[in-house]
Amino acid sequence: MRSIWNGAISFGLVSIPIKLVNATESHSISFRQIHLEDGGRIRYRKVCELEEKEVSSAEIGKGYEDADGTIIPITDEDLAHLPLPTARTIEIVAFVPADRIDPLQMDAAYYLAAGGAPAAKPYTLLREALKRSNKVAIAKFALRGKERLGMLRVVEDAIAMHGLLWPDEVRAPQGVAPDTKVTVNDKELDLADALMDTLGEIDLEDLHDEYREALEEVVAAKAAGETVPEAPEPAKGGKVLDLMAALEKSVRDAKESRGEETEEETAEETAEVRRLPARKSARATPKQASGKKSTATKKTATAKKTTASARKSTATKKTASKSTASKSTATTAKKTAAKTTAKKTAAKTATPRKRSA
Repeated sequence: MRSIWNGAISFGLVSIPIKLVNATESHSISFRQIHLEDGGRIRYRKVCELEEKEVSSAEIGKGYEDADGTIIPITDEDLAHLPLPTARTIEIVAFVPADRIDPLQMDAAYYLAAGGAPAAKPYTLLREALKRSNKVAIAKFALRGKERLGMLRVVEDAIAMHGLLWPDEVRAPQGVAPDTKVTVNDKELDLADALMDTLGEIDLEDLHDEYREALEEVVAAKAAGETVPEAPEPAKGGKVLDLMAALEKSVRDAKESRGEETEEETAEETAEVRRLPARKSARATPKQASGKKSTATKKTATAKKTTASARKSTATKKTASKSTASKSTATTAKKTAAKTTAKKTAAKTATPRKRSA
């Protein structure tokens, strides 16, 4: 790794030569600006506004613009001779617990590499002292034209330094929190805790930049003249107005995604298992280990069967009696109706008809 700054760590009267190396790298995909009509590159040319001509990088320096618009040239030599003890030194000013540092202050990260064999001993001394104290070192250093704060900590067998913003560079969160007064009850907090426990922890090594991967697929498809893959349609979800319902559903979804059973499923399975023995005992007599219990059970079953048979027989006889009575009544009614009809017919026959004149 190429160093971006050379200097030394000032640790009391101990000086440790070091090289500053970037600890992070960007994997984002860069785009160029092009002319839509013909695909030509759009470039920015550095032009001197007095001469109105393009100048090379070797002809470009630094300058400070005063309030009245006057430009004051500042050379690299001027910056190298700044009246600061931190111009080429990372000066440790204190050792504090790591939780004293607000993450909002953290800026770029660097590795501090030992500058040669003579620096190995003091470098290792500082590293082991930081390990044993469980503290971080607060330091001041100058980089890219300004003095900065830094936090030194141990990462594996190396010393890393995080650039820190000055306290007055961190804005207060005024006007960020909601103005509306809201009350959160204990049950909602319990569900939130359950959701946090269900989601659990994750190995950060398993996370990756899905946006960059999708972008690489698009670039590869266009380069090969293939159809650009379409984005999947987002899941359509209704608006959940009930916070409790949203939390409960979130817990269920999180458990299902991890292959865990929810409390409702577990309760249903438990209830079903508990009902099974009751159904078996009602339909069939369970096997008994003792001979006496078996005999008693058989007698009880025989008695129940006898009683049931008797009830069925009685019910059958009653039904048969009712059926016979009904048939007899119907037969009698038919005979009576037949006799009445015969009498009426005989009466009509006996009546003499009048003779016509």
